Amino acid sequence: MNETRLKVALIGAGGWGRQHARVFSAHPDIEFCAVAGHREDKTRARAAEYGVRAYTDIGQMLEHEKPDLVSLCLPNQGHFEATLEVIQWGRCALLVEKPLVFDLTEADTLLAEAKKRDLFFAINFNHRYSKPTLMASEAISSGRLGEIVFASWRFGGEGGAGHPHANLIETQCHGFDTLEHLCGPISSVMAQMTEKTGGGFRTLALALGFENKAVGTLLGSYDASYAYPGTQMLEISGTLGRIVVEDTVRKFSFQAVGSEIREEWSAGYFNDHDREFHRTFDTYLDAMLLALKSGQMPPVPAAAGRRALVLALASIESFEMGHRVNCSEK
Repeated sequence: MNETRLKVALIGAGGWGRQHARVFSAHPDIEFCAVAGHREDKTRARAAEYGVRAYTDIGQMLEHEKPDLVSLCLPNQGHFEATLEVIQWGRCALLVEKPLVFDLTEADTLLAEAKKRDLFFAINFNHRYSKPTLMASEAISSGRLGEIVFASWRFGGEGGAGHPHANLIETQCHGFDTLEHLCGPISSVMAQMTEKTGGGFRTLALALGFENKAVGTLLGSYDASYAYPGTQMLEISGTLGRIVVEDTVRKFSFQAVGSEIREEWSAGYFNDHDREFHRTFDTYLDAMLLALKSGQMPPVPAAAGRRALVLALASIESFEMGHRVNCSEK
């Protein structure tokens, strides 16, 4: 691996794949070399957009380019086969998009095969790297909240179908990951879900228990709109204060118990970087590349994708069986 610039290839020529291409093409520590995709016309167009080579065969791309890092950004339910192929090639680090997969056996296969080859295997839970979430993490770790008592996550927008629990697995994985990242492990879930609009259980509400004895809620929906103000909200309340994050990147606030004065952050006039959701990926990539080049573990390992899936499957079990499900040892 080149100690100064890493050779990076992208698998996936879709909408969010453009954000991968954008970041890789502009990063000073990266030589962006190739895009691989299923459709030749779409793949060639994306490759031409960034001046790299196009492939419709992953194996051919790997052998010709020999990348240091492969990033996979594919349709949500199409992650397993391509990821496994890259892992079994066994000669590069991997960054995969969320969700890891929809099936726990597939998740375990990917993690086991990567571990067998001692591969750097990261997942893009970029919500952790928004400015407000980073500020929340700092406030919690410095003790400003005291002991966490409750947390609430709400995230509603539009989404597709194709799986009865698509919203829960492919979108609320961000909620599971962010809540555990900030508040510690979730120990139990109880679920209510509705399919009243068709296309699966597009809206759901979860009651959560944490191992530290805090409680929480998660409300997720594909029956809302990303155009609504406050479509994403995170509240964490402790014995000494409260944190609120609005729309992931829009605003952070902290208020101490008993105080009528609230501290707030929002991006300034020229601060487009922290104002734009897509730039959370830029910030995450910097942290990931630093870990990769220094021989450390990924800051967000692919195992975090498995954990989010475990919590999603426990939520499905809770809804179907009508009782609380323990998540501590799953």
